[in-house]
Amino acid sequence: MIFIDNVLVSEEILSNKFVCNLNACKGACCWEGDYGAPLSDEEANEIKKYNHIISKRLSPEAQTLLESTEGFTYYKDAEQLGTSLHPDGKCVYLNFNEIGIAQCAIEQAHKNGEIPVNKPISCHLYPIRVSKNENLGFEAWNYDEWDICSAACDLGEELKVPIYQFVKDAIIRYKGHDFYEGLDDIKQNISTK
Repeated sequence: MIFIDNVLVSEEILSNKFVCNLNACKGACCWEGDYGAPLSDEEANEIKKYNHIISKRLSPEAQTLLESTEGFTYYKDAEQLGTSLHPDGKCVYLNFNEIGIAQCAIEQAHKNGEIPVNKPISCHLYPIRVSKNENLGFEAWNYDEWDICSAACDLGEELKVPIYQFVKDAIIRYKGHDFYEGLDDIKQNISTK
């Protein structure tokens, strides 16, 4: 583990390779798993402000679920607030493009300049998972290795892109440019030893 600015970072985030290969997985992380995308209360409140805009990109079923849950559910087993899920496990904010690849309606609205908020940081940072210890005042970043992402690992190896570089924009969004540069400096120092 690497310690930087009260964050414990798994060395796998610097060494393992990863680039999403949506042509292979079709965005399965948006409908696989037991819980919705983890969210902070602040994030949920920000997204909720724009549900009336985001919902225009969703199916009638998703719009109904969005109205009844406001888009969020507290998952007792995970002790975590997350995006609501359809009965089949799909995220409420999920839609599909014309070739069947999952897309986030929040992210689409953000990219089109319709709303100022982007998709949940837990999605943006993926495959990094953040665990916080409020009592000790630090957080841990770990690589969430999932078999549905095997094509992403293969593509990352082929392109030689480490996880932290793949999620550079998300890291900067979450922790700032200096934090990202600190990670990059550590990676460069490890590589030259």
